[in-house]
Amino acid sequence: MPENRKSDYDFDLFVMGVGSGGVRAARMSAQYGARVATAEEKYMGGTCVNVGCIPKKLFVYAAQFSEEFAQAEGFGWGRARPDFTWHQLLANKNTEISRLNGVYKKLLDDAGVTHFDARARIVDAHHLSVNGNLLSTEKILIATGGLPTVPDFPGSEHVITSNEAFFLDALPRRCLVVGGGYIAVEFAGIFKGLGVDTQLSYRGELFLRRFDIDVRKMVQDELHKKGIDLRFNSQVRRIDPMNDGALQVQFEDGQTLETDLVLYATGRAPAVADIGLEKVAVKCRDNGAIIVDEEYRSSQANIFALGDVTDRIQLTPVAIAEAMCFATTQFKAERQVMDYDNIATAVFCQPNIGAVGLTEDEARASHDDLAIYRSHFKPMKHSLSGSDEKCLMKLIVDQQTDRVLGVHMVGSEAGEIIQGVAIAMKAGVTKSMFDATVGIHPTQAEEFVTLREPVAKSLPSPV
Repeated sequence: MPENRKSDYDFDLFVMGVGSGGVRAARMSAQYGARVATAEEKYMGGTCVNVGCIPKKLFVYAAQFSEEFAQAEGFGWGRARPDFTWHQLLANKNTEISRLNGVYKKLLDDAGVTHFDARARIVDAHHLSVNGNLLSTEKILIATGGLPTVPDFPGSEHVITSNEAFFLDALPRRCLVVGGGYIAVEFAGIFKGLGVDTQLSYRGELFLRRFDIDVRKMVQDELHKKGIDLRFNSQVRRIDPMNDGALQVQFEDGQTLETDLVLYATGRAPAVADIGLEKVAVKCRDNGAIIVDEEYRSSQANIFALGDVTDRIQLTPVAIAEAMCFATTQFKAERQVMDYDNIATAVFCQPNIGAVGLTEDEARASHDDLAIYRSHFKPMKHSLSGSDEKCLMKLIVDQQTDRVLGVHMVGSEAGEIIQGVAIAMKAGVTKSMFDATVGIHPTQAEEFVTLREPVAKSLPSPV
């Protein structure tokens, strides 16, 4: 452990926020011998456990059953028209989240971490105010995460965000989702799958702008097939309540829409309000994101930050990995630096997206000699299900080195498949290694190792 540990502080480390990153940093630091405290006024586990990854995936599972019941008839099952009960799903989800809250609390307790169910506010570089008490600490770690944001426009007070979507008293008959990121696309699929008449509005030409262009086009086609009304180049001007309780949405182009619920998923901002940052010399970006170095140290030498509050890569596993690097470096005296290359991600729209590495546009901007392999097909399941859902698989290869630069998929369980591919990407997999791998038949995943002919090539420019 570092030899400059101060013994005259109440704690060696005080963690603000107990999301996935904060809990991991606190727990591991304590296991390395640090005296650690945490504070959180909302809920144990942060966004992911309570209003993010976990409940969202549970809702996605629920939404998929509507298609599963319909498709079962093609496999010999009688036609089923079961009733869906929103309140039962909500109650079961809440029970599971409560269980996970307890798991996170036990992790801290078992590690000997002192936890405060309260907001902590920075007083100065080494002091925080918690429940009216002044506590001292050698190091402060800010892991307060992010919050959904809604732009200010006439009627914006009538919309909800993804946070509130997990606690609706009842499902609406009609819904408008506004946004073009993964949260918007996922919730559009959830609402549609649960029987809601769903529309999605996005101000740009095509959603999911950080994903590969083939993936974006594929998801557009599949959501359209499922009956989601997609409105691109669309901007909400105002929202007005109607006498019957519905909402009238007016768009910038003059069109109007009547709906029962408007969910805004247009971005998230670092949760830095009312935590006392103005009391210390911590530099932030314009959106409030805390600026840190590769050891997560802010411009105030003893104050650190990681996870969504730094607005780097807003993924739970990234925050956890950052926390491991932080704890190991600060309290185990083994410097560990996070590698942000080839971080896999998934979008739980229907069908799912899985991706790791560069998009085609990114690869073309940095490599001259590429080969693009792509397969677009109907999965075996849908030969009997009656569904017209398609699957997309794509490899981007540097022809000079044979290195695979990007792997992209749209299809059932894409996240599960890409997780395995991500390991190979970290190991520096080449296209010849894909070719030498014997596939598992019959699976969708085997398509990745049977792609032989590129659909496009780009050659280096002549000197």
